[in-house]
Amino acid sequence: MRNKQFHGCDFHRQKPLLDYIVDFYCAELGLVIELDGRYHDGISEDDLKRDNELARYNLTVVRFSESEVMKDMLNVLRTL
Repeated sequence: MRNKQFHGCDFHRQKPLLDYIVDFYCAELGLVIELDGRYHDGISEDDLKRDNELARYNLTVVRFSESEVMKDMLNVLRTL
């Protein structure tokens, strides 16, 4: 699968990191993007554990809901 670029940065989809697979990863920015599906009700304990572990490697985790991506992409892009 080919990586996508956004403002000159490579984004990898379904990227293995540590013991996890993250939705999107950008090494240049140290950024992990997680998309929470419609059945995902808030952030779980497992999500927090993973986010904290990734943060120990200086990675920033940003979460968006599926609804935000589908209905408010401008705000998602502005946040990024």
